[in-house]
Amino acid sequence: MTLSVRSKPYIIPEYSLTGDLLAYLTCGLQYRYQNKATLPPAMPVQLWFGNFIHGVMEEAYLRWNEHDWKEFPWDWETQIRKVELEIHKRMRSRGLNPPPNLFCAFTEESDNPGLCPDHHHPHKLVASIRAEKAINTWGPHLFPLIDDAEVRLKGIRDMPHFKKGESRSNYYGVTGIVDVLSSVQLEEASDENLIIKYLHHDPEFQRKLENLDSDSYEIIVDYKGMNRPTPGSPAWIHHHWQVQTYAWLRSLQPYAKPALVGILFYLNELQRFKKDLEELKGEVKRKETDIMPTGPDLDLLLNWKTKKAPPTLSDAYHNLRSIRIIPIEDSSLEESLNAFDSVVGDIESNINNEVKGLGIQNSWHPKPERRTCDACDFRTFCSNPEGGNKPIVP
Repeated sequence: MTLSVRSKPYIIPEYSLTGDLLAYLTCGLQYRYQNKATLPPAMPVQLWFGNFIHGVMEEAYLRWNEHDWKEFPWDWETQIRKVELEIHKRMRSRGLNPPPNLFCAFTEESDNPGLCPDHHHPHKLVASIRAEKAINTWGPHLFPLIDDAEVRLKGIRDMPHFKKGESRSNYYGVTGIVDVLSSVQLEEASDENLIIKYLHHDPEFQRKLENLDSDSYEIIVDYKGMNRPTPGSPAWIHHHWQVQTYAWLRSLQPYAKPALVGILFYLNELQRFKKDLEELKGEVKRKETDIMPTGPDLDLLLNWKTKKAPPTLSDAYHNLRSIRIIPIEDSSLEESLNAFDSVVGDIESNINNEVKGLGIQNSWHPKPERRTCDACDFRTFCSNPEGGNKPIVP
């Protein structure tokens, strides 16, 4: 009797838009250690806050939708704090603990004050200040428009540069999670809705609406725990790709309607601290930003001496900088998918090089950049840290 040989397992690798595409483009070597080797960063400021603020907005929507929390503004201690602690508990179970001085994890059930000066009450630190601003600024306008929250998107594409016997698979999967706004909710919304006002003043959205063949449409929404990037910067371009790819993934789902635009909310813009304002002042002086201040905001910012207390800019200016409307076009969608294919091809090539025995440092290449390198745990043995200077033994 002849026994059959079990075939090798057929695995289609999956890549997410944020966890893989943007992480790899930030730094290939850091991506290898954190995502492929699952080595968590010791000081995960960007990783932690991005997950935190996204989770807070999603949980806040669910509580608004399922409970009697319709009235805004929400109180931080009695409402928002409950949302924060729920997200903190979920993240801690995944090994994501808050960096010092970013979030107060104190609860009444705990006797450990952590780094807080006292443990008589929770402290509203940076993460909480920004979470409160995000919920009370966009919650009243965004939550009534959401038709479907946390929609999990999934698609499949041909593996770029596929070579039989070398490539892991002839396909790869693309994943993402978004919120979806429907035309029905937008039509029923009040004229006082801030998002509706921004859409009505956006010429690209109005053009697409006039040329729409369908009776209904959708808008894709995502949150970013960061400041608004400057036009033409890598982050600006990568976020554009991300929205286009989300639209393609959404179009693959049954009963999906045409996606006219995507909306990104840069939530850090709602509450800029001193360092953030210094960066904004530099962008304004160099005319690098697409949202320039005017009138009193411009005078306050340009006349501000950085050694003094930071100025208070208007809520209208902060809100305008926080929202970015990205039109979805067939041409840019195809360009974005090709860019995603290229990144996946690079990652797969690096994986194959490592499998062939070239080693991690020779297979994955760092991308030296001051902000990335300063917060990276692997800079002490990186082959090319920012500045080109390798560390030496003291």
